[in-house]
Amino acid sequence: MSAESRPDPGSPGETGTTSPRDRAEDRRRGSRSVRRKALLVAVWAAVGIAVLGGSGVGYLYFKLNGNLRSIDINSLLGGDRPQDVDNGSEDILVLGSDSRSGGNKKLGGGTDNGTARSDTAMIVHMYEGRGRAAVVSIPRDTLVDRPECTGADGRTHPPADDAMFNSAFATGGAACAVKTVESMTGIRMDHYMEVDFAGFEKLVDELGGVRITTTEDIDDADSHLDLAAGEHTLDGAQALGLVRTRHGVGDGSDLGRIQLQQAFVRALVDQVADLGVLTSPKKLYDLADTATRAVTTDSELGSVRNLATFADGLKGIGPADLSMVTMPVHADPADPNRVLVAEDKARQVWDALRADRAIPRSATEGTAEGDADGVVTPG
Repeated sequence: MSAESRPDPGSPGETGTTSPRDRAEDRRRGSRSVRRKALLVAVWAAVGIAVLGGSGVGYLYFKLNGNLRSIDINSLLGGDRPQDVDNGSEDILVLGSDSRSGGNKKLGGGTDNGTARSDTAMIVHMYEGRGRAAVVSIPRDTLVDRPECTGADGRTHPPADDAMFNSAFATGGAACAVKTVESMTGIRMDHYMEVDFAGFEKLVDELGGVRITTTEDIDDADSHLDLAAGEHTLDGAQALGLVRTRHGVGDGSDLGRIQLQQAFVRALVDQVADLGVLTSPKKLYDLADTATRAVTTDSELGSVRNLATFADGLKGIGPADLSMVTMPVHADPADPNRVLVAEDKARQVWDALRADRAIPRSATEGTAEGDADGVVTPG
C-alpha cells in the first residue's frame, strides 16, 4: 500500500509489517492474539450490568462483580512514572496473556508452567469528550529496553537491553508490562486491562457471531480457519481463527496479522452498537457473566460499577471515530524475525497522544507494513 493511498492515521487506518516467524513458534503463540478483541464487548456488557443493578435485581450486580479480577498497578509502580497529564484524555493499556488456566487450556498453545506472555498489546487513547479514540498496536517482536520493575509477588526484576517486548509480561506480569510501555512512550497509563481469549470465543457465540467480508480466500491449517472470499458471519471458533491467522493470508507476518485483528475490531464495533443486547435479561446476564469472567483490570476499574462508568464513555464511538495504527517499526538488520522501534516516527505518535491530538500521517509514512490491508472488512 503506497504512502499516497494509506489512510491518515488521524482517521481510521492500519499499518505495519515484519518478516515471517517460525511456523512452529506461531502455532504455540498465535492463539494469544485474540484477547484484546473482547474488550469492547466486555465494556458494553458492563453498561448493561449497571442497568440491571438499578432495576430491582441488584443481587446480580454483586454476583457479577465477584467475577472480576484486579491488580493494584499503581502501588506496584510507585512514583517513578510519567507525569499524569490532566487534559481530559485517558490512556489504557490492553494486553492478552497466554496463561493456560481454565478454559484456555483446551484451545492450545501457551504455557502451563506458571509463566505467561503478552503477545498482543495495544494502547487505547480516549480523546477528551470521549467522542473518538486512537488505538496503537505494539508488535510483540519489537526489541526494547525493559526497565527494572516489581511484579505482583513483590520481586524486583532487573532491567534488560534489547529484550522482546512481550517478555515484559512474562518477567513480572502486568506491572512490568505497564512499566515497559510507560518507559517506551513517556505516557502514563491511566488503566490496564487484560482479556482472556476463551471468554472471547464464548462472547462471540453469545452475540450471534460477527459479520465480516473477505476479499480473498483465507485458508490456514494452523489457526483452523478456512473461509472463501465473500460475506461471513463468524462464530466464536472462526473469529478466534481469524485473529490468530498469519500464514493463511498476506505475507505471513505478525504485523499482517495485526492488520486483520484491527479489521476485526472495526467489524465488532460496527456490530455491537446495533445488537440491542439490553432487550433480553437472560441474554444480557449471559453476556455480562462471560465478559466479567474474561477480564482482569487495574484496581481502579476492578468493579462492575467502575467498569460500567468507563464503558459509558465508549458508547458513542463507532468505526468512523476509531483511528487504528501500528507503532512505527523497521526490520532489525541483525535478525529478520525482530523489529526495532522507528524512534523519530514513534515520537510523533507519543507526542500526539500526550497532547490529545490526532496522530499525524507522517508518523507512519515509510515505516514497515504488512500485506493484509483490506482483506477483511466489516460485513
